[in-house]
Amino acid sequence: MKGSSGENKSSKEQEQIPVTIITGFLGAGKTTLLNHILQNQKGLRTAVLVNEFGEIGIDNDLIVTTTEDMVELTNGCICCTINGELFQAVENIIQKKREIDYIIVETTGLADPLPIAMTFVGSELKERTRLDSIITVVDAENFNDTLLKSEIYKSQLINGDILVINKCDLISDEKVKSLEDKVSTIKKDPRILKSKNGEVPLALLLSVGLFESDNLQPQKDFKKVSENISKEDSDHSDCDHDHGHCHHDHHDHHDHHDIEGYTSLSFKSDRPFSLRKFQNFLDNQLPSSVYRAKGIMWFNESEKKYIFHLAGKRFTIDDNEWLEDRKNQIVLIGKKLDHELLKKQLESCIAHKEGQGFG
Repeated sequence: MKGSSGENKSSKEQEQIPVTIITGFLGAGKTTLLNHILQNQKGLRTAVLVNEFGEIGIDNDLIVTTTEDMVELTNGCICCTINGELFQAVENIIQKKREIDYIIVETTGLADPLPIAMTFVGSELKERTRLDSIITVVDAENFNDTLLKSEIYKSQLINGDILVINKCDLISDEKVKSLEDKVSTIKKDPRILKSKNGEVPLALLLSVGLFESDNLQPQKDFKKVSENISKEDSDHSDCDHDHGHCHHDHHDHHDHHDIEGYTSLSFKSDRPFSLRKFQNFLDNQLPSSVYRAKGIMWFNESEKKYIFHLAGKRFTIDDNEWLEDRKNQIVLIGKKLDHELLKKQLESCIAHKEGQGFG
């Protein structure tokens, strides 16, 4: 049956590059799902486009080499940070990497997936690409009724062809069932997959042919969200693509535009933090209104590189090896953030210069 449907495809469809959009709210596990796909796909050369609110980039342990505008991943895939127009980023990848088999777009956690989908189905890209599906990652642990009041969150649910309920291992079966029931009140007959650490069989995610443009449902704030995404992209116009990071002067703090009350604060330093001071910041100073945080951390007490992630009340700090110049880079995303106070508190985490022993 599967073979016969493939034989019926037109030559045009066979030439089009399939595209999967991965969306989902802050900290849901989009990058975890993306990494699962990249580490387990067989025989596919995939282009990855990443657009994050307060971008730090996908996990650096996947990165091997980098060119002027792309990052080479360990499995032969390429990654490009979306700076400016998505249309142009896709065009560049198609022109420079003609042998690409698949394209995956990871959206910002505060993005309505609709304008991203329209980039593929409502422009000249539809001649070269085919939107295969929109995957929405749902955070089972941090799901709550307040999120359902967000127009962006509802659009992510409604326009998702596949809903991956992630972190199911962190809550009870009863709570998972309650979450499914609530999601079903927003999206009729949702196609739901449950996961731990984004682990879902790839056959259920890629080349599934589930996207239908007639099913797209714009939310009332669509125009505002689209404008904010464009502003965010233009804010990064002075960034290069080296590991998805921006290169600015020392201690450059980059604040992003407000989207539904959420703002982001970026902090960078070419000096290490004191581990004790940063621990005090996490324990006693980090406000509960910070919903998502992530960072590449350099501590005075260690020669290791640390990857910091926070979603809701849970955070992890994992060690790795430095493959690039050492630095601190952290992004905080939340509501009603006192940016100036947070900047001062992060500045105070920097170790005294004479104490820098590793470097």
